[in-house]
Order: sequence, then C-alpha cells, then structure tokens
Amino acid sequence: MAHQPSTKQSRLNFSFPFIVGCLLISSTCSAQLFSKERIANLENFDNQFLTWGFTLGLNLYDYKFDYTEITPEVAVAKNVGFHVGLIGDMRINDYFNLRFEPSAVFTRRDLFFQDPSFTTPEQRLREVNSTYVHLPLLLKVSTKRKNNWKPFIVGGVSYSRNLSSNEENPDDNLAGQFRQATDVFNYELGLGVDLYLFFFKFTPSIRGVFAMSDELVQDNDPNSPYTSNISSMQSRGVFLNFSFQ
Repeated sequence: MAHQPSTKQSRLNFSFPFIVGCLLISSTCSAQLFSKERIANLENFDNQFLTWGFTLGLNLYDYKFDYTEITPEVAVAKNVGFHVGLIGDMRINDYFNLRFEPSAVFTRRDLFFQDPSFTTPEQRLREVNSTYVHLPLLLKVSTKRKNNWKPFIVGGVSYSRNLSSNEENPDDNLAGQFRQATDVFNYELGLGVDLYLFFFKFTPSIRGVFAMSDELVQDNDPNSPYTSNISSMQSRGVFLNFSFQ
C-alpha cells in the first residue's frame, strides 16, 4: 500500500525549502557583511532603466483544502519540482523595481483520499502532475547597496495557466482522472539578495506563491466520495530561485 504522509510530516516537508533558502541567503549576506570594503563590481548596473536575465530553480507545491463539514483530510505528498524562466526588470528609482518574470513550472503532488469506502491503493491515490505557464508581475523593494551585495523583499500578483489541468476532460475521479481549474490567480511574497560579481549579477531568493482562486473541478456525481465534501482547493508553493542578469 502506498505510504500516506502524516500532517506533521507534510508541514515539515513544506517548510524545508524556506529553511534552506533562508540559511543560504543569510550565510551569503554574512560573508559579505563582515568583509572589508571591496572594489565595486558592475558599479553602474542598477542605473540602467531596463535589464534582462534568466532564472532557474526548485519548487515545492502543496494544496490547501477547505471542507464543507468535518471529515478526514486529504493527505498531500509533495515532490520537488523545477522551473526555468526569463526576467525583465524596469528601474523606478534607487529602491524600487518593477519586474516581469515569465516561467515554465513543473511539479507533482500525490493526493491520498481517506473515504472509508475505498479499499485499494488505486482508489485512494491520485498523482497530480502540473505544468504551469507562470506569469508574475512583482515589485522589488531594495535597500542601499553595500559593497557588492544588496538585500531586497519582493511581492506582487501572478497568473498561472495549468496545461495539465484536465478541466475539459469528461472523465472524473471515478474514472481515475483528477481535474483542476486551468486558470489560477496568485499573490507572491519573498526575499533575496543581489550579489554583484565581476561579469554579472547573481541573485538567490526564496518566494512563496499562494493561490487566491479555487482550483478544484468537482466530479460529475454530486455525491462523489472524492470531491463532494471539499469546498475549495488552493495551491501553495515555495520557489527557491537562482537568477542571472
């Protein structure tokens, strides 16, 4: 029988990228912070009105379920995914930048349904593979540059189109097909640090992505043991990004 993650284990797994990302950013900043004054790399980089780059990284997605009544929760086993994308950055002033970061996101979640009528692993398990075209519009708020590093926070909204949603598929969970909404609207919050190297700017950052819209497509049967007791389902993601400009 497939292993079903406990709620405690699920929360620990979901927080792990936050911990790793924060430690990475913190250690990088500390190494720069306590160093002596250095020759400034890319001294005029931030004076450009438009800059371009690319990003790649890892992600971990979860679902937040709301239920119509008390019921055994759907357990989610998360898997590390990856994403690649482009960066378009517009300078507003010394501290604010507007960024557009289109990317392709690949991730997977395994759902374990707890209905007592299910007797086999095949009935309980749904493997949900998602491929998103992810389009975030973000405001980046930076501090003053110190030597060759500059920390920042970032936030904004995004639209994700799920190319693997199965929304238009007439088959539902009773036929083994888990369906989601194609269009997803999110808000995003994160932090990171710009590191000015000799030839380019390298930026490690970590960001949370939180869906604002309900993604669940209900089964055709209004009494479905899979979806009838779920009032909403929303994605939550953690992105660990490595950007180059």
